[in-house]
Order: sequence, then structure tokens, then C-alpha cells
Amino acid sequence: MNKTTTHKPTRSSFSLLHQLCNLIPAHLVPKLARDTGVAKRSRTFTPWSHVVSLLYAQLTHAIGLNDVCDALRLHSGPLSAVRGATPPSKNALSTANRERSAQLAQELFYAVLGHLENLHPGFGRGPRPRFAFRFKRVIHLVDATTIQLVARCLDWAKHRRRKAAAKCHLRLDLQTFLPRFALVATAGEHESLRAREVCAGVRAGEIVIFDKAYVDFTHLADLAARDVFWVTRAKDNLRCRVVRKLQHGVDGNILRDDLIALTVGPSAKAYPVELRRVTALVEVDGQLREMVFLTNNLEWSAQTIADLYRCRWQIEVFFKQIKQTLQLADFLGNSANAVRWQVWTALLTYVLLRFCAWLSQWSHSFTRLFALLRSALWQKLELRSLLEVYGTAGGGGWFLGTPQQAFLAGFS
Repeated sequence: MNKTTTHKPTRSSFSLLHQLCNLIPAHLVPKLARDTGVAKRSRTFTPWSHVVSLLYAQLTHAIGLNDVCDALRLHSGPLSAVRGATPPSKNALSTANRERSAQLAQELFYAVLGHLENLHPGFGRGPRPRFAFRFKRVIHLVDATTIQLVARCLDWAKHRRRKAAAKCHLRLDLQTFLPRFALVATAGEHESLRAREVCAGVRAGEIVIFDKAYVDFTHLADLAARDVFWVTRAKDNLRCRVVRKLQHGVDGNILRDDLIALTVGPSAKAYPVELRRVTALVEVDGQLREMVFLTNNLEWSAQTIADLYRCRWQIEVFFKQIKQTLQLADFLGNSANAVRWQVWTALLTYVLLRFCAWLSQWSHSFTRLFALLRSALWQKLELRSLLEVYGTAGGGGWFLGTPQQAFLAGFS
């Protein structure tokens, strides 16, 4: 009688939390602490201990300061093995979140992301689809998500009557499903005011796709001057005249394809050259809706422009992943600085987990990956072996949503 062989993960000398923290280079946090001025007042509760504490809060979905401090004090022995990290007191963690510049967390996120991509250049890129055509341009998706806060405690984030919120502006790389830029601001600011900052890192020849809330014709003209291709939706009050019809009659879901010029004074002055307007029927929630798109590219097919904008909805998948899985609901501080610390740490946690999934070829959902690591955070198991054992049978499909949509027919 044959017995079924049960594979078990390999034992390790380090806990899973220790192995995750080891993905951050040892010199990085002290260096950034010196560069940002945080190291000057960090004798008792070091910046490294602060980062580890907030990573732990994300990985365990901690709902308060006591939740973090009590748990880390209970595991102070294994915690000290993580490069000498120490458990914080409630007052120390609260003060650090309020007074230490969140610039450290922001710079740490970018540095770790760059380090992991340099360490493994293939990180983040899923399997290529079996399409005859391969599109090699980088596609950036831009959008913002609102993070609800407690109104009575956060006067700096007043959004609406009896409500408070922060807003996270994000630029996402569609091919890798990794964030390239993030900005945490108050929700009362309009998206168009942050458009230049969010798109500042887009290079010539690349494509940026954003919603009509980010439409600012001065900024769009600047993108065109930098040889950046952009696709967006037209606002309902757009005033223009048709210069030339590029398509006569209805072609499938494409209703119109025109070359237009803006006619209203400020807009026409900001964007004096011609641009393209495509009107198409797009399926939304099982029903066809008429949408009007704008772009500065005159060569792509009209269907390609409509398909490109559909790719923008993939950023909603990303927002859903981080808001439903990571800790962006209960905040460990009421100040703007504390909220920024937690948002940047959530993005850092997302990148670390994505890297672990990529190394082990994890085939299940991001939610299951998070739940598995959270349940075994202090276990001394080899991280890659653990994910390989639990990720081999019954894979749940695409881990990155649908990155194959970055490869679209009709491009050159």
C-alpha cells in the first residue's frame, strides 16, 4: 500500500518576520535616518525598530498601538534577533509616528523597490501572453484612492461634513503591477493639482493613462512636449471643434474618431495644437456605455485607444488588494505624519510580499499569501520553501490581476 508523501517546509534559523526584514539592506535605514535628520533623536527607539514595528503592524493587521506594543514585547527575544530591534512602548511608538519625518518611510520604499529590481531584474514581470504581437512600451496607470479617517480626531484631513479622509495618488506600472510613485495628501485637494507631481517620472515614449479628474491641459501639453503619450477621458463640458474626421460612420464599438481643436480661451491657450477624440461603446458591469476619450497619439487605431483606457481599471484591482488586505483602515496615529508613515509602510509591505511571491512562483491570490505569512510570522521556517509547498497545488490563477492587457494589438 502506497502512502501519500506529505511535503513540509524546510526549517530555518530565522523567523519569517526576520527573513522578510532581511530583504531590506542592513545599511539602508540608518543611512536614510541620517539623510532625513531622523537619527538625531533616536537613542531609545531606533529608526530600524520603528520600521520593524510598523511592518509587523501591517503583517498582523494590528488595530491599535497596544496591539503592536504588547505583541512585540511578548516576542522580544525573537524580535531582538532582527538586527537588534527592540519592542516599543506605547508612548515611544506614538511619538515616533507623530514626530519622525515620514520622508524616511517614503525614501525607504523607493530604495527597497530599486534594490530588489536590481537584485533580480525579472522581478514583477509575469509570464508573457501567447500573443503574436508584443508591445514593449511602459504603460503607467494613474489614479487616486480615498482613505477614510476619523473625523473628530483629524482636523487636518477634513473632507466633507462630519467626515475626514486622506487621498493616495498613485502611478502604477501595468506590466509589473508595482507602484512607481505615490503621494499622500488631503482628500479635499482636486486630483488635477497633483497631476504634474504624479507624472514627473514618466519618460519619453512611455504611455500614461488617467481619469478625467486629472485633466489639466497645461499639464497635457507638457507631457506631449516631453514625447509622452497619454490617454484620458474627456470631461462633459469639453468645448472643441472638429478639424478632420478620421473615421466615417460606425465601426464596431467605435462611434466616432475625430481630430479636434479646443475652442475655449484658457484651454485653447494651454493646449494650442490638435488632439484626438474617440467616442466608443465600452462594456461596464455587463452593459455598453458611451465614453469619449482624448489622446495626443494620432497613429494608433481607435479600438486600441479604447482598449488602453480599459487597462486603467486595473489600478482599481491594486487599490482593492492593498485596502482589503493590508492595514489601511485602522491607523496608529491621528497626525498627517503618522498616516503617511502607515501608508508608505503598507506599500513597502506590498512590495516585499510581491517579491517573495515572485521568488517562489506563488500561484494563489495575494490575500492567501498575506494570510499564510500572518499565521506563521514567528515560525522558524524557510520562507521560500513554505510558499513553494503551499503554492504548488490548486493554483488560483493570475496573481497580478490581468497584466496581459498591457500587450495590445494595434501598436507599433
